[in-house]
Amino acid sequence: MNPVVIFIVLIIVFLLSGIRIIFEYKRALKFRFGKYISTLQPGLRWIIPIVETIQVVDIRVITINVDSQEVMTEDNVPCSIDGVVFYKVSNPEKAVLEVEQYNYAIMQLAQAALRDVCGKVELDTILSKREEMGKNIKAIVEQETMEWGIQIIDVKIKDIQLPENMRRMMANQAEAERSRRARIILAQAEEQAAQNLLAAGKIIDQSPSAIKLRLYQTLANIASEKNSTILFPFPEEVLPKIPKEKN
Repeated sequence: MNPVVIFIVLIIVFLLSGIRIIFEYKRALKFRFGKYISTLQPGLRWIIPIVETIQVVDIRVITINVDSQEVMTEDNVPCSIDGVVFYKVSNPEKAVLEVEQYNYAIMQLAQAALRDVCGKVELDTILSKREEMGKNIKAIVEQETMEWGIQIIDVKIKDIQLPENMRRMMANQAEAERSRRARIILAQAEEQAAQNLLAAGKIIDQSPSAIKLRLYQTLANIASEKNSTILFPFPEEVLPKIPKEKN
């Protein structure tokens, strides 16, 4: 085979082996003999084979789960708390050159911050102010990761596991609270009903015609029952007569 052809083929293979495609949501750090040279932007790029290498970094928002942590709250209640961290790489150069495995480092920081923040407050605060707890954890984590070129988007507390006896106590407390509210509402309803009855009694006392109207209404309600028999203990004539309206 012609040596020239072989040489040309080798050159073509050499050139093709250096082609790299960088996606829009990624950046590629280029190294020459292990030394950082530049960051390649998205598109079709070429590097010198063997001499140069690249390390690709994803710059999209990334989610990592914070494993469940055993925490002793300020009021001495043991609980297990886990969460989730949302972050993105804002500076690919620092993320690769300043810290080894930034994803693992962020998770370790988040675990330590979660234990620290939740251990300084009472259980009621953790249960009722999860959003605030997440912001406090975020502030601690991003203080460290800022130097790594990492931007912490948000931190959320996902689940809080309590001991069985504590769950029973909280359930009993919630049931007692609901019972208390029900008794208060019932008492308020009885008070309103008594006030309405008192007002109605005063109206009936002041108007003789109201007595007869009430009697007729009662008779109408009784008559709706087909099998009912109505007995009058006294004649209707003893009731006060309704005064006739003057023309």
